[in-house]
This record gives sequence, structure tokens and C-alpha cells, in this order.
Amino acid sequence: MYLKESLDNILAKDPAARSRLEVILCYPGFHALFFHKIANSLWRKGFRTPGRLISHIGRIVTGIEIHPGATIGRRVFIDHGMGVVIGETAVVGDDCVIYQGVTLGAGAAARQGAMSRDTKRHPTLGLGVIVGSGAEIQGAITVGDNVRVASRSIVLKDVPDNSVVVGVPGRVIYRNGERVAPEKPQEDVPDIEAQAIKSLHCKLSELEGTVRELKSKLKQQGKELEIFKDKVCPELAMEDPASSGINSSVELKAVDEDPVDVFLQGAGI
Repeated sequence: MYLKESLDNILAKDPAARSRLEVILCYPGFHALFFHKIANSLWRKGFRTPGRLISHIGRIVTGIEIHPGATIGRRVFIDHGMGVVIGETAVVGDDCVIYQGVTLGAGAAARQGAMSRDTKRHPTLGLGVIVGSGAEIQGAITVGDNVRVASRSIVLKDVPDNSVVVGVPGRVIYRNGERVAPEKPQEDVPDIEAQAIKSLHCKLSELEGTVRELKSKLKQQGKELEIFKDKVCPELAMEDPASSGINSSVELKAVDEDPVDVFLQGAGI
């Protein structure tokens, strides 16, 4: 009964599967669950070392590591499967789908060593959970029914039913088919680089104003000097103003479009 149910489940969930014989011969996820069935039976009867040995053989053959103490539900499908790790106290509910590279690990509890032995250290997956490739679910947390965990996500806290989780750390973006507002509005998240550029731009504008003011004063002083020469020393008025070392015509060129302003406007600052 278990064998037929597992084969039919894989045929129903994987469009690449063509026949039961193909699944039996070519699907490492099916092989891994078969090894786990034997190892788990030995483990529960107290034959811990033989159970671990069977589990280890299954890991060598399939590339999938399932601790014999883990609880695996019915109709679980491990697709491709290479690199999947399921810890000792993990619980995987019925009808779950797990892709390659997934880790159901102990998280921080693993660093406590023997102190955490015989305690719940690994996650519990509800019914119909789909875990994308490379995702990590760590710690004694609960992932609710019908949850979708995106590839490469790292889930560190409980997830409610009917949710979609993405990111590092994982966050719920959809629940019951509706978009979930972020815990912190996007506009409140500081953009450190943009703030630094804005600060530099303000300082540059201040310096440009100072230079412009100095240029204006210098121009005014040049005019006053010309008036003084006309009144006191008329013969000096015939000289080239450039010979005095003062260029009264120097002004800052107006910039039609400041590229820094353009960047800040694009960043919404």
C-alpha cells in the first residue's frame, strides 16, 4: 500500500515521470524515503546504530540525508533531492514537496551540543508545504499548512497557514492569497549611501555659495579700483585691466542640470 501510494504520488506531482518503473529505478527521492522507512522502523524499536547505518547507506546512494529519527508523513515527494538534509527531530507533514538542497536543520540549538539531545531542535512542516531548492528552515519552529517557501530563503520563525515566504531572513509576503504589508514601511528604511551623497551635495552647495560670494566681492573691489584709478591716477586707466592681476569678468558658470540633483531625485530624496 505504501509503495503504490508513493509511486502514484510522484507520477501525479512530477510531469517528468512517465511510469512506475521509471520512478522505481531513477528517482533518488523515492529511494531515500524507502531507506528511511526501514531506518525509522529500526530506530523506533531501539536499534539506533543499525538505523543510523541504513540511513547512512541511503545517503551514500541518493545524496539525501534523512535522520532515522525524523518523522515523514505520507505522500511526501523529494524532487531531485541532492543535498537535502532532514534532522533528527524534524517532522514533515503529508503531501509535502521538498526540492534539492533543502535543509531542515537545528539552527542555534545545534551549537549546544549534547545539552540539546532528546529535545525538539528541528522544524515541523504542516500539510502540503512546498519548500523551494536551497531553502533553509532552522530551529524548532512550525511551518503551517499549505505554505510555500521560496528558493534560497532562510526561515527562522513560525509561519502561519496558507502563506508565501521569501527572503533572508524569510518573511511572509502573501497570506490567504492577499498581499501582506511589510512590518516596516519601505520609506522608513534609511538609504545610507543616498543620505551620504545628499550630505556631500549640501556641503558642496554651501562651498559653491561661498565661492560665488567671494567672486562677487572681488568683482566689486575691481570696480572700485577702476573708479579709484580714474579719479586719482587717470594715466593708469589706460592700462589693460588684466595687468592688475584681477579678472573682473570671472563668474561661476550656471549649470543647467546638476547630475547629483538628478541622482537624488531618482532615489526619491
